[in-house]
Amino acid sequence: MTQTVGYEPMRTGFADWVHDVRNVMADSPKQGLLLGAYYTYVGANLTVTSRWADGTSIYDREWDALIVLDACRVDALRAVADEFDFVEDVNSIRSVGSTSGEWMVQTFDRRNEAAIEQTAMVTANVHSGVVLRDRLFPPQYVAAPVTWPAWNPVDPESFALLDEVWDDQWDAVAGTVGPRSVTDRAIAAGRAGGFDRLIVHYLQPHAPYIEVDEAGEVSTVYREPLKSLQRGELSAETAWEAYLDTLRVVLEEIGLLLDNLDAERVILTADHGEAFGELGFYEHPVCCPHPVVRRVPWVETTACDRDRHQPPQRVRTDEQTDERTTVGEQLEALGYVS
Repeated sequence: MTQTVGYEPMRTGFADWVHDVRNVMADSPKQGLLLGAYYTYVGANLTVTSRWADGTSIYDREWDALIVLDACRVDALRAVADEFDFVEDVNSIRSVGSTSGEWMVQTFDRRNEAAIEQTAMVTANVHSGVVLRDRLFPPQYVAAPVTWPAWNPVDPESFALLDEVWDDQWDAVAGTVGPRSVTDRAIAAGRAGGFDRLIVHYLQPHAPYIEVDEAGEVSTVYREPLKSLQRGELSAETAWEAYLDTLRVVLEEIGLLLDNLDAERVILTADHGEAFGELGFYEHPVCCPHPVVRRVPWVETTACDRDRHQPPQRVRTDEQTDERTTVGEQLEALGYVS
Protein backbone atom coordinates (compact mmCIF):
# COMPACT_ATOMS: atom_id res chain seq x y z
CA MET A 1 0.00 0.00 0.00
CA THR A 2 1.35 3.45 -0.90
CA GLN A 3 2.38 5.51 2.08
CA THR A 4 0.64 8.84 2.61
CA VAL A 5 3.41 11.36 2.98
CA GLY A 6 3.89 14.93 1.87
CA TYR A 7 0.45 16.34 2.72
CA GLU A 8 -1.65 17.24 5.75
CA PRO A 9 -5.38 16.62 5.24
CA MET A 10 -7.96 17.11 8.00
CA ARG A 11 -6.58 20.48 9.08
CA THR A 12 -9.02 21.73 11.68
CA GLY A 13 -8.92 24.10 14.62
CA PHE A 14 -8.63 27.83 15.16
CA ALA A 15 -4.81 27.97 15.13
CA ASP A 16 -4.53 26.11 11.82
CA TRP A 17 -7.31 28.28 10.34
CA VAL A 18 -5.42 31.46 11.31
CA HIS A 19 -2.23 30.03 9.85
CA ASP A 20 -3.89 29.19 6.53
CA VAL A 21 -5.63 32.57 6.30
CA ARG A 22 -2.43 34.48 7.07
CA ASN A 23 -0.54 32.58 4.37
CA VAL A 24 -3.06 33.73 1.77
CA MET A 25 -3.29 37.27 3.16
CA ALA A 26 0.46 37.68 2.68
CA ASP A 27 -0.21 37.74 -1.06
CA SER A 28 -3.76 39.10 -1.10
CA PRO A 29 -5.51 40.46 2.02
CA LYS A 30 -8.88 40.33 0.26
CA GLN A 31 -8.46 36.67 -0.75
CA GLY A 32 -7.27 35.81 2.75
CA LEU A 33 -10.38 37.32 4.32
CA LEU A 34 -12.62 35.55 1.82
CA LEU A 35 -10.87 32.25 2.54
CA GLY A 36 -11.33 32.73 6.28
CA ALA A 37 -15.02 33.49 5.89
CA TYR A 38 -15.59 30.61 3.51
CA TYR A 39 -13.97 28.00 5.76
CA THR A 40 -15.96 29.28 8.72
CA TYR A 41 -19.01 28.41 6.62
CA VAL A 42 -17.41 25.05 5.72
CA GLY A 43 -17.05 24.13 9.39
CA ALA A 44 -20.72 24.82 10.06
CA ASN A 45 -21.85 23.12 6.86
CA LEU A 46 -19.97 19.88 7.54
CA THR A 47 -21.23 19.79 11.11
CA VAL A 48 -24.79 19.64 9.74
CA THR A 49 -24.40 17.67 6.48
CA SER A 50 -22.30 14.91 8.07
CA ARG A 51 -25.43 14.12 10.09
CA TRP A 52 -28.13 14.93 7.53
CA ALA A 53 -26.77 14.52 4.00
CA ASP A 54 -27.69 17.23 1.50
CA GLY A 55 -28.10 15.33 -1.76
CA THR A 56 -29.05 11.97 -3.27
CA SER A 57 -27.04 8.93 -2.26
CA ILE A 58 -26.29 6.49 -5.08
CA TYR A 59 -27.53 3.76 -2.74
CA ASP A 60 -30.98 5.35 -2.79
CA ARG A 61 -31.23 4.46 -6.50
CA GLU A 62 -31.37 1.14 -8.37
CA TRP A 63 -28.39 0.13 -10.54
CA ASP A 64 -26.18 -2.83 -11.34
CA ALA A 65 -23.11 -0.88 -12.50
CA LEU A 66 -22.35 2.74 -11.66
CA ILE A 67 -19.74 4.59 -13.72
CA VAL A 68 -18.39 7.70 -12.01
CA LEU A 69 -16.92 10.49 -14.12
CA ASP A 70 -14.78 12.63 -11.84
CA ALA A 71 -15.66 16.35 -11.90
CA CYS A 72 -18.19 16.01 -14.73
CA ARG A 73 -20.72 18.80 -15.22
CA VAL A 74 -24.26 18.12 -16.40
CA ASP A 75 -24.03 20.67 -19.23
CA ALA A 76 -20.70 19.24 -20.39
CA LEU A 77 -22.13 15.75 -20.79
CA ARG A 78 -25.13 17.19 -22.61
CA ALA A 79 -22.79 19.07 -24.94
CA VAL A 80 -21.15 15.85 -26.20
CA ALA A 81 -24.06 13.44 -25.73
CA ASP A 82 -24.95 13.19 -29.43
CA GLU A 83 -21.44 11.86 -30.17
CA PHE A 84 -22.03 8.70 -28.07
CA ASP A 85 -24.87 6.26 -28.66
CA PHE A 86 -25.02 5.18 -25.02
CA VAL A 87 -25.60 8.74 -23.75
CA GLU A 88 -29.25 9.59 -24.35
CA ASP A 89 -31.32 11.44 -21.75
CA VAL A 90 -28.93 13.33 -19.46
CA ASN A 91 -30.82 13.80 -16.22
CA SER A 92 -29.28 15.01 -12.98
CA ILE A 93 -29.23 14.56 -9.23
CA ARG A 94 -27.76 16.64 -6.42
CA SER A 95 -24.51 15.08 -5.25
CA VAL A 96 -23.88 14.45 -1.58
CA GLY A 97 -20.68 16.50 -1.80
CA SER A 98 -18.70 18.94 -3.90
CA THR A 99 -15.37 17.12 -3.53
CA SER A 100 -14.30 13.49 -3.90
CA GLY A 101 -13.56 13.33 -0.18
CA GLU A 102 -17.07 14.50 0.73
CA TRP A 103 -18.66 12.18 -1.82
CA MET A 104 -16.76 9.12 -0.56
CA VAL A 105 -17.29 9.70 3.14
CA GLN A 106 -21.00 10.36 2.59
CA THR A 107 -21.59 7.55 0.09
CA PHE A 108 -19.73 4.80 1.90
CA ASP A 109 -21.24 5.53 5.28
CA ARG A 110 -22.00 2.59 7.57
CA ARG A 111 -25.70 3.24 7.04
CA ASN A 112 -25.12 1.70 3.59
CA GLU A 113 -22.89 -1.11 4.84
CA ALA A 114 -25.16 -3.98 3.81
CA ALA A 115 -25.21 -2.74 0.20
CA ILE A 116 -21.49 -1.92 0.25
CA GLU A 117 -20.70 -5.50 1.27
CA GLN A 118 -22.22 -6.56 -2.06
CA THR A 119 -20.38 -3.85 -4.05
CA ALA A 120 -17.14 -4.11 -6.00
CA MET A 121 -15.38 -0.79 -6.61
CA VAL A 122 -12.65 -0.17 -9.17
CA THR A 123 -11.33 3.34 -8.59
CA ALA A 124 -8.68 5.67 -9.98
CA ASN A 125 -9.44 8.26 -7.30
CA VAL A 126 -6.81 8.49 -4.59
CA HIS A 127 -9.38 9.63 -2.02
CA SER A 128 -10.32 6.01 -1.42
CA GLY A 129 -6.93 5.80 0.27
CA VAL A 130 -7.20 9.17 2.00
CA VAL A 131 -10.73 8.65 3.33
CA LEU A 132 -11.32 4.90 3.67
CA ARG A 133 -7.83 3.70 4.57
CA ASP A 134 -6.19 6.65 6.33
CA ARG A 135 -9.48 7.90 7.87
CA LEU A 136 -8.67 11.52 6.99
CA PHE A 137 -12.02 13.20 6.51
CA PRO A 138 -13.25 16.60 5.28
CA PRO A 139 -12.42 19.39 5.75
CA GLN A 140 -9.16 18.63 3.98
CA TYR A 141 -6.18 20.78 2.97
CA VAL A 142 -7.48 24.07 4.45
CA ALA A 143 -8.57 24.37 8.09
CA ALA A 144 -12.02 25.24 9.38
CA PRO A 145 -11.84 27.20 12.65
CA VAL A 146 -14.58 25.16 14.36
CA THR A 147 -16.35 22.01 13.17
CA TRP A 148 -17.89 18.85 14.65
CA PRO A 149 -18.48 16.45 11.75
CA ALA A 150 -19.90 13.01 12.49
CA TRP A 151 -18.28 10.94 9.74
CA ASN A 152 -18.67 7.18 9.97
CA PRO A 153 -17.49 5.49 6.75
CA VAL A 154 -16.93 1.76 6.34
CA ASP A 155 -13.51 0.15 6.27
CA PRO A 156 -11.99 -0.93 2.92
CA GLU A 157 -12.58 -4.56 3.88
CA SER A 158 -16.34 -3.94 3.86
CA PHE A 159 -16.41 -3.99 0.04
CA ALA A 160 -16.89 -7.22 -1.88
CA LEU A 161 -13.87 -5.95 -3.84
CA LEU A 162 -11.90 -2.69 -3.63
CA ASP A 163 -9.45 -2.35 -6.52
CA GLU A 164 -7.49 0.90 -6.15
CA VAL A 165 -6.08 1.45 -9.62
CA TRP A 166 -4.37 4.66 -8.50
CA ASP A 167 -2.10 2.59 -6.24
CA ASP A 168 -0.14 0.99 -9.09
CA GLN A 169 -1.22 2.66 -12.35
CA TRP A 170 -0.49 6.31 -11.63
CA ASP A 171 1.15 8.01 -14.63
CA ALA A 172 3.63 10.42 -13.03
CA VAL A 173 4.44 12.08 -16.36
CA ALA A 174 0.81 12.77 -17.29
CA GLY A 175 -0.14 13.48 -13.67
CA THR A 176 -3.18 11.22 -13.66
CA VAL A 177 -4.42 7.63 -14.07
CA GLY A 178 -5.04 6.80 -17.70
CA PRO A 179 -8.61 5.66 -18.39
CA ARG A 180 -7.58 2.42 -20.12
CA SER A 181 -6.14 1.11 -16.85
CA VAL A 182 -9.52 1.61 -15.20
CA THR A 183 -11.39 0.01 -18.10
CA ASP A 184 -9.16 -3.07 -18.03
CA ARG A 185 -9.54 -3.58 -14.29
CA ALA A 186 -13.30 -3.00 -14.43
CA ILE A 187 -13.71 -5.59 -17.19
CA ALA A 188 -11.66 -8.06 -15.18
CA ALA A 189 -13.73 -7.41 -12.07
CA GLY A 190 -16.99 -7.74 -13.96
CA ARG A 191 -16.01 -11.06 -15.49
CA ALA A 192 -14.78 -12.40 -12.16
CA GLY A 193 -18.16 -11.65 -10.56
CA GLY A 194 -19.05 -12.51 -6.99
CA PHE A 195 -20.92 -9.28 -6.16
CA ASP A 196 -24.27 -7.61 -6.81
CA ARG A 197 -23.07 -4.15 -7.82
CA LEU A 198 -20.02 -2.62 -9.52
CA ILE A 199 -18.73 0.95 -9.20
CA VAL A 200 -16.15 2.13 -11.76
CA HIS A 201 -14.59 5.49 -10.89
CA TYR A 202 -12.55 7.16 -13.64
CA LEU A 203 -10.44 10.27 -12.95
CA GLN A 204 -11.43 12.09 -16.12
CA PRO A 205 -12.61 14.74 -16.98
CA HIS A 206 -10.89 16.01 -13.78
CA ALA A 207 -7.76 18.03 -14.54
CA PRO A 208 -5.14 17.62 -15.85
CA TYR A 209 -6.78 17.72 -19.26
CA ILE A 210 -5.41 14.98 -21.46
CA GLU A 211 -5.31 13.42 -24.88
CA VAL A 212 -4.64 9.80 -25.82
CA ASP A 213 -2.80 8.66 -28.94
CA GLU A 214 -3.56 5.61 -31.09
CA ALA A 215 -1.27 3.48 -28.93
CA GLY A 216 -3.24 4.43 -25.83
CA GLU A 217 -0.48 6.63 -24.40
CA VAL A 218 -1.74 9.53 -22.28
CA SER A 219 -0.26 13.00 -22.56
CA THR A 220 -1.17 16.15 -20.67
CA VAL A 221 -2.57 19.14 -22.55
CA TYR A 222 -3.14 21.44 -19.56
CA ARG A 223 -1.86 20.48 -16.10
CA GLU A 224 -3.67 23.13 -14.00
CA PRO A 225 -6.19 24.61 -16.43
CA LEU A 226 -8.57 26.21 -13.97
CA LYS A 227 -5.81 27.85 -11.96
CA SER A 228 -4.48 29.18 -15.26
CA LEU A 229 -7.99 30.39 -16.14
CA GLN A 230 -8.31 32.11 -12.78
CA ARG A 231 -4.98 33.87 -13.27
CA GLY A 232 -5.99 35.02 -16.76
CA GLU A 233 -3.36 32.85 -18.46
CA LEU A 234 -5.93 30.71 -20.28
CA SER A 235 -9.16 31.77 -21.95
CA ALA A 236 -12.49 30.38 -20.79
CA GLU A 237 -13.19 29.02 -24.28
CA THR A 238 -9.85 27.19 -24.45
CA ALA A 239 -10.28 25.70 -20.96
CA TRP A 240 -13.84 24.56 -21.71
CA GLU A 241 -12.94 22.93 -25.02
CA ALA A 242 -10.01 21.08 -23.41
CA TYR A 243 -12.36 19.92 -20.66
CA LEU A 244 -14.83 18.60 -23.23
CA ASP A 245 -12.03 16.85 -25.12
CA THR A 246 -10.96 15.12 -21.91
CA LEU A 247 -14.57 14.09 -21.34
CA ARG A 248 -14.64 12.62 -24.86
CA VAL A 249 -11.51 10.60 -24.06
CA VAL A 250 -13.10 8.92 -21.05
CA LEU A 251 -16.43 8.40 -22.80
CA GLU A 252 -14.62 6.49 -25.56
CA GLU A 253 -13.26 4.20 -22.84
CA ILE A 254 -16.70 3.79 -21.32
CA GLY A 255 -17.98 2.67 -24.72
CA LEU A 256 -15.34 -0.07 -24.65
CA LEU A 257 -16.33 -1.00 -21.09
CA LEU A 258 -20.02 -1.30 -21.99
CA ASP A 259 -19.15 -3.76 -24.78
CA ASN A 260 -17.25 -5.97 -22.34
CA LEU A 261 -19.42 -5.97 -19.23
CA ASP A 262 -22.73 -7.62 -18.43
CA ALA A 263 -25.04 -5.26 -16.54
CA GLU A 264 -28.70 -4.64 -17.21
CA ARG A 265 -28.95 -1.25 -15.50
CA VAL A 266 -25.88 0.96 -15.90
CA ILE A 267 -25.68 4.53 -14.62
CA LEU A 268 -23.27 7.26 -15.72
CA THR A 269 -22.86 9.87 -13.01
CA ALA A 270 -20.19 11.96 -11.25
CA ASP A 271 -18.97 12.54 -7.74
CA HIS A 272 -19.17 16.31 -8.26
CA GLY A 273 -19.06 18.90 -11.02
CA GLU A 274 -16.59 21.66 -11.83
CA ALA A 275 -16.69 25.47 -11.67
CA PHE A 276 -15.18 27.65 -14.39
CA GLY A 277 -15.47 30.99 -12.55
CA GLU A 278 -19.20 31.06 -11.86
CA LEU A 279 -19.81 33.50 -8.96
CA GLY A 280 -16.05 33.46 -8.34
CA PHE A 281 -15.83 29.68 -7.86
CA TYR A 282 -13.11 27.68 -9.62
CA GLU A 283 -12.62 23.92 -9.58
CA HIS A 284 -14.71 22.26 -6.83
CA PRO A 285 -14.10 23.63 -3.34
CA VAL A 286 -15.40 21.77 -0.32
CA CYS A 287 -19.06 22.53 0.50
CA CYS A 288 -19.47 24.52 -2.71
CA PRO A 289 -23.16 25.46 -3.02
CA HIS A 290 -23.12 26.33 -6.74
CA PRO A 291 -25.27 24.03 -8.93
CA VAL A 292 -22.50 23.55 -11.53
CA VAL A 293 -20.55 21.75 -8.80
CA ARG A 294 -23.33 20.10 -6.80
CA ARG A 295 -25.58 18.86 -9.62
CA VAL A 296 -24.19 15.83 -11.44
CA PRO A 297 -25.34 13.77 -14.44
CA TRP A 298 -27.57 10.74 -14.10
CA VAL A 299 -27.73 8.74 -17.33
CA GLU A 300 -29.23 5.27 -17.66
CA THR A 301 -27.85 2.78 -20.19
CA THR A 302 -27.00 -0.91 -20.38
CA ALA A 303 -23.96 -3.12 -20.97
CA CYS A 304 -23.43 -6.45 -22.73
CA ASP A 305 -20.20 -8.44 -22.73
CA ARG A 306 -19.45 -9.13 -26.39
CA ASP A 307 -15.92 -10.27 -25.50
CA ARG A 308 -14.30 -7.67 -27.76
CA HIS A 309 -11.46 -6.79 -25.41
CA GLN A 310 -9.14 -8.89 -23.29
CA PRO A 311 -7.42 -6.94 -20.50
CA PRO A 312 -3.73 -7.74 -20.11
CA GLN A 313 -2.85 -9.98 -17.20
CA ARG A 314 -2.15 -7.92 -14.12
CA VAL A 315 1.47 -8.21 -13.00
CA ARG A 316 3.17 -6.13 -10.33
CA THR A 317 6.96 -6.29 -10.15
CA ASP A 318 9.17 -5.25 -7.24
CA GLU A 319 10.55 -2.44 -9.40
CA GLN A 320 7.05 -1.06 -10.05
CA THR A 321 6.27 -1.24 -6.33
CA ASP A 322 9.40 0.73 -5.45
CA GLU A 323 8.66 3.45 -8.03
CA ARG A 324 5.04 4.09 -7.12
CA THR A 325 4.07 7.69 -6.51
CA THR A 326 3.05 8.73 -2.99
CA VAL A 327 -0.50 9.79 -2.21
CA GLY A 328 0.76 13.29 -1.47
CA GLU A 329 2.38 13.54 -4.89
CA GLN A 330 -0.82 12.40 -6.55
CA LEU A 331 -2.89 14.92 -4.64
CA GLU A 332 -0.46 17.66 -5.63
CA ALA A 333 -0.65 16.67 -9.30
CA LEU A 334 -4.44 16.80 -9.13
CA GLY A 335 -4.35 20.30 -7.61
CA TYR A 336 -5.41 19.54 -4.04
CA VAL A 337 -2.17 20.53 -2.30
CA SER A 338 0.85 22.57 -3.27
